[in-house]
Amino acid sequence: MTAACSAPADNSADAADASPSAQDEFWAALSSHCGNAYSGQLVSEDAADADFVGAKMVMHVRECSDEQIAVPFHVAIGGEWDRSRTWVFTRTEDGLRLKHDHRHEDGTSDAVTMYGGDTADAGTATSQDFPVDADSIALFEREGLTASVTNIWTVAVDPAESGDGTFAYQLKRTVEGGAPEDRFFRVEFDLNETAEAPPPAWGWE
Repeated sequence: MTAACSAPADNSADAADASPSAQDEFWAALSSHCGNAYSGQLVSEDAADADFVGAKMVMHVRECSDEQIAVPFHVAIGGEWDRSRTWVFTRTEDGLRLKHDHRHEDGTSDAVTMYGGDTADAGTATSQDFPVDADSIALFEREGLTASVTNIWTVAVDPAESGDGTFAYQLKRTVEGGAPEDRFFRVEFDLNETAEAPPPAWGWE
């Protein structure tokens, strides 16, 4: 009888531990678009991105697993599609990682490739920051791209079930952060309507 009348065990701590983190929710939001492609456009105004003004753009959440998501970024410049870029998201023991896989049309890797960074904080369910990592800094310095050693990339995504969403990819560096001059690049994609899936990115066939 004593056992039957005892208070139920307090599992609130276990329940809290089981709650998804902001990074889990971000991963789920990105994964919810797996297989879909979306059209987008440049929304920033840096003169360095003149070739991107008015260019057709498509991002494709092409390959998804529990540990990695590959998102090719296709841009039509001068009427020709540049399929050299793939954003690669990976889970790590400490958070999330973003790398940029750059290839030539024959599939070989560009001299500047697989750069990026790891999350430095929890972020939010819809937005994560990726400050440049040590390997990427070494790559940029070796290739004479010293302005990039303070890069911070930001990716934002709304889940498919939101019904009114945006995917955004952003690069930012500032004089205050140690860059020789401010730099801001941002593209946004409308998640409310899918686009025709493009061919694979170069080297990902």
